[in-house]
Amino acid sequence: MEIHDNDLVYVKPNLVIEPLVDNWYAWSHLISPTTAAMNIKDRHLKIMNSYVQSPMIHAAAVKSPKMLGGPFIDYGGKRVDEIKGLISNTKETCANLLEFREAILELNDLLKHEAKGYSLAELYPKIPEPLQGLVELVYDLNNNPSFRFFESLVYQTDYYNDDLQSFNLFLVQDDDSRSFVLSTPKLPDDNIIRVHLPFKSKKIDELFEMSDHPKRFGDIKDLFPIEPGKEELFKSFFTTEVPKKYDRYQGEGVLTRYFGHACILAETKKTTFLADPLVSYGYESDISRYSYDDLPETIDYVLITHNHQDHILFETLLRIRKKIKHIIVPKCNGGSLQDPSLKMMFEHVGFDNIIELGEMETIHFDDCSITGIPFMGEHSDLDIRSKLCHMVRFKDDFKMLFAADSCNVSPPLYKRIHDVVGDIDVIFLGMECEGAPLSWLYGPIMPEPLARDMDESRRLAGCDFHESKALVDIFNPKNVFVYAMGVEPWLKYISSIKYTDESKPIVESNKLLEYCKSKNIVPERLFGEKIIEYKGSAVLT
Repeated sequence: MEIHDNDLVYVKPNLVIEPLVDNWYAWSHLISPTTAAMNIKDRHLKIMNSYVQSPMIHAAAVKSPKMLGGPFIDYGGKRVDEIKGLISNTKETCANLLEFREAILELNDLLKHEAKGYSLAELYPKIPEPLQGLVELVYDLNNNPSFRFFESLVYQTDYYNDDLQSFNLFLVQDDDSRSFVLSTPKLPDDNIIRVHLPFKSKKIDELFEMSDHPKRFGDIKDLFPIEPGKEELFKSFFTTEVPKKYDRYQGEGVLTRYFGHACILAETKKTTFLADPLVSYGYESDISRYSYDDLPETIDYVLITHNHQDHILFETLLRIRKKIKHIIVPKCNGGSLQDPSLKMMFEHVGFDNIIELGEMETIHFDDCSITGIPFMGEHSDLDIRSKLCHMVRFKDDFKMLFAADSCNVSPPLYKRIHDVVGDIDVIFLGMECEGAPLSWLYGPIMPEPLARDMDESRRLAGCDFHESKALVDIFNPKNVFVYAMGVEPWLKYISSIKYTDESKPIVESNKLLEYCKSKNIVPERLFGEKIIEYKGSAVLT
């Protein structure tokens, strides 16, 4: 159907907003200036230089299942000149960040060689100029030197430059068309419209408010400068078809819906929570799933468990920002390079009402409460505090635990927690127990590379059978749902995971399912979509 300027239109349910920083897919470590500086140098430039030198090696690697998620650009060997142009552009537009990165390494080296347990006061004049006034030098109790950023001040410098931010708009039709986003920069494409606006722009909200409320096409067209020749492409992003109406839960219990990976929507009659938003787009598929059409018009609380790219997905969060009243994030470590503040990050990209929640702290609402439960492991033994499980307690003392990728390396901790909170009725637990080595995610922020055997031993892994069994034995749940496995096909562009029946996460989670059955606990490994309703003393699935 032809769309005219006076027509009332909605955005299509398969319209993607793909956020970018310096032409790369935007994830949380590209927002914080400190981690962005490290990743631009030691991830982006490193991958692009490798591609320019050996494009056909990259072309072969991206076709190999064993290389999924590896540092290989997915453009075949055809776009070498454009990647060369990106390299030059990055060196120019990110020159200050590259200088900032060198200063961080220089400071680390200074402390390593000159901080020997004596007062650090005399080292302050030696701090590299780009870091002057932005760091505090410290020792831990074993006299190991380190430093912390005054992160709020770093955001006020030109090291935080939202001119580097932009986004692509395009329609997605299937689960297989997108490359793994952390390894391939985004080059121009005939089917994509690039919009040069920062993520905090309210124009994004005006656009995606049209998921529920129509606007005149002429009005929305005037908000976005469209490059010549792409007017018809922009028009194809909209439809006059009225989306299905969302029916808010009106029952007396709790309705919980699984959207894939770690994304859970839980509703009572009064309150709506959305955990770790990662939502599929609406298009025809053989796999039943919930999409953006299945979200309520208002989401009272978004819960963020931890700072990994498959749990903080700006692509989803920007699309639903207008719906969100509050975001609850874990408290951070206070200025360490590896643990940037989630609260500051969200505030600087245009989100309001950010609430920090600490371990064993509780927020109370009219008909429920949220308690932050310690999140162990899964971060390669780095000192990262911005990670938190969420226990939601509803009326009649019905409790759900969203444990995400927490790894039960210390059962005594959870026994102590049990002494405080008691049994938990429903547990959602991640069992991606193989995990990538430390360097896959955190390599760019390490001053020096780890030895290979150390790197392989420190993995981004969740619970195996024995760790998850111990958790179940402690909390005595009625239902156990294994989730956050990255198995849904629409996650490949962000998770790069592909399992077989022999894959360790599948083998280990199968053991847990059988163990739960032997204990008369109802288990399931979630996939695609799932409805769980609690009424009175019963869990209906």
